[in-house]
Amino acid sequence: MNPIKLEQVNPAIASLIDNIEKVLIGKRSVIELMVAAILANGHVLLEDVPGVGKTMMVRALSRSISGEFKRIQFTPDLLPTDVTGVAIFNQKSLEFEFRQGPIFANVILADEINRTSPKTQSALLEAMEERSVTIDGATYRLAEPFFVMATQNPLEYEGTFPLPEAQLDRFFMQLSLGYPTVEEEMRMLSRFSAANPLEELQPVMTTAELAELQRQVSTIKVSEGIKEYIVRLCHRTREHHHIYLGVSPRGSLALFRAVQALAFVRGRDYVIPDDVKELVPVVFAHRMIVKPEARLEGATVDRVLAMILSETRVPVS
Repeated sequence: MNPIKLEQVNPAIASLIDNIEKVLIGKRSVIELMVAAILANGHVLLEDVPGVGKTMMVRALSRSISGEFKRIQFTPDLLPTDVTGVAIFNQKSLEFEFRQGPIFANVILADEINRTSPKTQSALLEAMEERSVTIDGATYRLAEPFFVMATQNPLEYEGTFPLPEAQLDRFFMQLSLGYPTVEEEMRMLSRFSAANPLEELQPVMTTAELAELQRQVSTIKVSEGIKEYIVRLCHRTREHHHIYLGVSPRGSLALFRAVQALAFVRGRDYVIPDDVKELVPVVFAHRMIVKPEARLEGATVDRVLAMILSETRVPVS
């Protein structure tokens, strides 16, 4: 397959976003960030209330790229092998055969990830990080491209297992859809009145074309000034008097890859400071913990990040 030229990227990405927006109305900015995450080979944690279209968005993505979609409903009794797969003894061949779990797909929806045990959570997160599964000493590579969107409900905590900080750090971005406006919900009722538009959605690219776009992202230029800006923002989160846990080096690398992907989505071959400012909240917020005494004073992660952004010198483009 011939490499996709930069001037061809913007229409290709725009058609992907437009296709998903046929199903998910009025959420273009969130769709754009999700596409940037998958282009950067990252995974997304989507924290939102039920019924706002989380499943619809992920299924629309899988259909748009001709990818295989699997949904895993996380429950307290789910085992790690229910996610990764298991070796079963074949009595005819007298050998163990590996049966793949639902993790072997291009697009995975890990629904309500905080409702399963930490052991099962770890099995998923290990596969996300390593992009492979090891069973009985044998390693199996996962599909390419491979994208996980995990969801959790911010309102229900009874019977849940909150993700530890080390596991939250594995997620590239944390996003939220939110409720639609009155106009958007009216459009949604009209669009869904006859049939579900998801059933009529057609692919706009192949998984091979998406994989090629992912490779192209690494060619986006990031100046030394932008790199220093990213690192300084990361260090400010570790030094801030309201923050107990700041952003890890994995977080600064995630922001670096994210700004490359966002510039790529917007048809540029270079990163600007505004890309960094826009992505800091969705890449950094879930990696930070505010001190308990600071919370009593009204401090929040979002407020601290806004303060850090306002106080950090912006490089000249």
